[in-house]
Amino acid sequence: MDALADPVRPRLRIADKRRFARVAVALLGRYMLPDRQEYPCQTVNLSPGGALVTAPVRGNVGDRVVVYLEHLGRLEGEVTRLVANGFAFSIAATPRKRDKLASQLTWLANRHALGLPEDRRHERIVPRNPLVEMRIENGRPSTVRLIDLSLSGAGVALEVKPPLGTAISLGRTPCRVVRHFQGGVAVEFLLPLSPDRFDESIVL
Repeated sequence: MDALADPVRPRLRIADKRRFARVAVALLGRYMLPDRQEYPCQTVNLSPGGALVTAPVRGNVGDRVVVYLEHLGRLEGEVTRLVANGFAFSIAATPRKRDKLASQLTWLANRHALGLPEDRRHERIVPRNPLVEMRIENGRPSTVRLIDLSLSGAGVALEVKPPLGTAISLGRTPCRVVRHFQGGVAVEFLLPLSPDRFDESIVL
């Protein structure tokens, strides 16, 4: 009986995982595994039932994980799969919470298509020393001025603006160009800054 039942269980689990449509959306966040250390992460895709994240520490399948994502807040679940540069986790939530997540994901997926403004809820500061070395991919470093800074990105004063999507680094912080404006560009960090060191004395 066990020999017949075992092959059925994986199929049921796979079907259960696919109940929710996954949305390809890149949200910055931080997470904690059972060691209670905090690490940065970024979502690759997300559904009301689970998510795949890029993360520096993967943990083990079955580990409890608590994740804080921009726009969505706190999510809890457990690691379900390990990948080369991160892990997938299930989301433990009530039906009401899943409905709310589904609505939020719909908004996030359509935000750019609808031309909605960027969410600016992260606190923004002006560093005490706004000068930082910028390096464009395969290019020479140059010194630029930070206009302002948040946990997830920065405004950079530039005359010659790299194309949208260009990978650059500010100091030791990798980022990409996400918007042009008069006098500069907005960049998004590939991983969010740590809130512990986020003040006017920060050095990227």
